[in-house]
Amino acid sequence: MTNTPVNDKWVENRDAGQIHLDQLKRVELFNGRAAMLGIVIGIVVEGLTGAGIAHQIGLGPLVDGYAACHAQFLPFCF
Repeated sequence: MTNTPVNDKWVENRDAGQIHLDQLKRVELFNGRAAMLGIVIGIVVEGLTGAGIAHQIGLGPLVDGYAACHAQFLPFCF
């Protein structure tokens, strides 16, 4: 007969949970840094070209249409 406990699953689950949390922390740290870098690059490009971030990612017509509709320059709003 061995001296190992009968219910040793909690040790495996705890270790797996700790590994998962460590991986999640690293992924979220990378994601946050990538987002900050993207915003800074977008602001720099906006300063150089004059095109806003929405125009840079292809949402310019949508933003322009909303601004025109909001300012009532169009006879209809979508």
